[in-house]
Amino acid sequence: MPRSLQMLLFIPWLLPAWCHAFTLDHTPVPGGIAVVHLPDDANPASVRYEQRRVLIARRENETYAIVGLALGAQPGAHYLDARTLEDKPLRLAFEVRDKTYETQRITIKDKRKVNPEKRDLERIRREQKQIGAALSHWSDGTAVTLDFLKPVNGPLSSPFGLRRYFNGQPRKPHSGLDIAAAEGAPISAPAPGTVIDTGEFFFNGNTVFIDHGQGLITMYCHMSRIDVKPGQRVAAGEVIGAVGMTGRVTGPHLHWGVSLNNARVDPQLFLGEEPRADAPDSPAPAP
Repeated sequence: MPRSLQMLLFIPWLLPAWCHAFTLDHTPVPGGIAVVHLPDDANPASVRYEQRRVLIARRENETYAIVGLALGAQPGAHYLDARTLEDKPLRLAFEVRDKTYETQRITIKDKRKVNPEKRDLERIRREQKQIGAALSHWSDGTAVTLDFLKPVNGPLSSPFGLRRYFNGQPRKPHSGLDIAAAEGAPISAPAPGTVIDTGEFFFNGNTVFIDHGQGLITMYCHMSRIDVKPGQRVAAGEVIGAVGMTGRVTGPHLHWGVSLNNARVDPQLFLGEEPRADAPDSPAPAP
């Protein structure tokens, strides 16, 4: 078989041999991250997963694709499509494992936040387009930080991926991480980036989006105030606003989301040794 058509198989049990330089948790499951080694003849700028560009990183003179896997990703073989430096097609395979997330049932007093009225639907559709544009944003960058600071001090409450029921009705899985904190507690950027959008949304409340480069976007919801503006460059640890309870909530907390190649992934994967959130019955819901 010609080299340009060969497939590089991602074998999970070989991970320690070539991924030890990455500190982020990269188990390839729905809502997780796959780290795929790129052969020397691959053109990094050409690598795509499901027709979307992916983040490229270098460690110890090796090149890797850092791929976000959506919660709806099916277990089994997945593929990166790329071109060689000679512009020949290259397909790289990796394996996604299965994962089951827990269920959470929450009671919301404001029934409009569970079943919006007709007058709310136009606003929600408009906001969904704005949010989708921010989370799918791409900017080129050569040095993307993958080791994040925790954006607010407080215990991790509702974990990522929960299958949620609001007032007994099934809704989309929890696509972020909730951090319990008092109203007014400062929220800081976990890594360097640029604010690409802010807004006040029906479900998310006051929200900030930060672009960290190459399709890595972070989102901060339910804020009591926003201290940054679109286009503003922020440093790791710089305050961007404060914890609140705007939007669909039962109490003050930060809903923190991470999008990688437009797939919502678990923010805890970027926090190293931070204790895992293990309170599926937490009273602090987020969209």
